[in-house]
Amino acid sequence: MTERTIVLASRNAKKTREVAEILAPYGFVVVPVTQFPHVPDVEEDGMTFAENAAKKAREVAMALQQWVIGEDSGLRVDALNGAPGIYSARYSGHGATDEANNAKLMTELLDVADEKRGAGYICSIALSNPAGEIRLAVEGTCRGRILRAPRGAGGFGYDPYFLIPEYHRTFGELSATVKHRLSHRARAFSIFIPQLMRLSNEFGKSV
Repeated sequence: MTERTIVLASRNAKKTREVAEILAPYGFVVVPVTQFPHVPDVEEDGMTFAENAAKKAREVAMALQQWVIGEDSGLRVDALNGAPGIYSARYSGHGATDEANNAKLMTELLDVADEKRGAGYICSIALSNPAGEIRLAVEGTCRGRILRAPRGAGGFGYDPYFLIPEYHRTFGELSATVKHRLSHRARAFSIFIPQLMRLSNEFGKSV
């Protein structure tokens, strides 16, 4: 299998590792944008996950003159009218951490009954060519329920609180192998990868 390198417009090391693990069996090596210190941060000011994913892909691709994957994902909680949504990574404000975001989520859901704590993870992926043209855009979702206490040390973000009912496990408890089949990101990439493979002859092996 020919090895291909592609840039991921993300500064999240755990997300980069997860995407790299998903794409590795298909011969792709994922390089995070952090390897290019001259590339400025992209302001995620879109109104949807899809808009943010496309903006990240487009701006980084034009800055690097390379093919780039943009990804935006987050948690939508039914009882909170879809919050934290596109603000998932910065839910607790400036300097947000996973711990602070989860603490805020637990406070917001404190009086919400277990049967009303339904939620869904969403992942949008976009692929831009070096000219900043979006060539692919897909979205995947995964439904679950928010627990009152964390379970498991795996994953990142809200994963230890996000229960997959049919597996009786949180994303924090599931192995990477299982998560890479079930998660919103895995489902989005299952749509994205066949289309990426068809396009991959348009870009070279290097960044």
